[in-house]
Amino acid sequence: MEFQTAVITGGGGGLGRAFCEELGATRARIVVADIDLAAAEATVALVKRAGGDGKAVQCDVSDPAQIDALAATAKAWLGDVDLLVNNAGVAVAGDFAAIGLAEWQWIMGINLWGVIYGCRAFVPAMQARRRGAIINVASAAGLLSAPKMAPYNVTKAAVVALSETMHAELARDGIHVSALCPTFFRTNIGEASRGPLDPRMIKLMHSMMDRSKIQAPEVAQAALTAVAKNQLYVVPMADGRAMWRLKRLQPQRFYDLLASKLLRRFTRL
Repeated sequence: MEFQTAVITGGGGGLGRAFCEELGATRARIVVADIDLAAAEATVALVKRAGGDGKAVQCDVSDPAQIDALAATAKAWLGDVDLLVNNAGVAVAGDFAAIGLAEWQWIMGINLWGVIYGCRAFVPAMQARRRGAIINVASAAGLLSAPKMAPYNVTKAAVVALSETMHAELARDGIHVSALCPTFFRTNIGEASRGPLDPRMIKLMHSMMDRSKIQAPEVAQAALTAVAKNQLYVVPMADGRAMWRLKRLQPQRFYDLLASKLLRRFTRL
């Protein structure tokens, strides 16, 4: 499956920008959506430099009216949309009991409702064409549910469940749906996160991001290859695949080990 047209949310930086640049190198035409219009415009410049074309659109994915407007803009500028990447996301971390409802509502609006709104806005046209592809950016957190990340885990697990449902449900319509579940790579999500963050957790997160041999461009490449082949799960990092395998084989042992390992890490930091 070739992607000549695409809509990428959260395209102003990080993984979203990597998707845009990868597609730009294939001369795709891309609507780059981001709540930060200047960042989206900077990505469009990179897309054009790579050989593609782009249009920047300011969009808050937690607002269904703005997602509907995004779909209308994409229809007017692109015509048919070959690929939708629901990438926009934020993080909330900290002890469960210390996280307020406002933080829960904020992350649910972006990470989960944003994906739901995106799918609802773009799927009907794909069904009418009997062709299209969707990459829902989840996280290995949605498969593994590590401690001190309850709101993030919940939203990403829901995105995985939504993707599983849609993958089976839309197969008869010729629509490919993949759930992208990377572990750590360099991104700005930590700087945009909320919640009672333990400084040791932030230090650990940045250390794991920097050590990863797979970064945003490789994650984007893996996802684009997988969705073209209609692969449901995209787990590009070896550590993510190994932990997911252990969890499925021995779930109780997995969480006992995870709790003890996290405690040891914190005592060393």
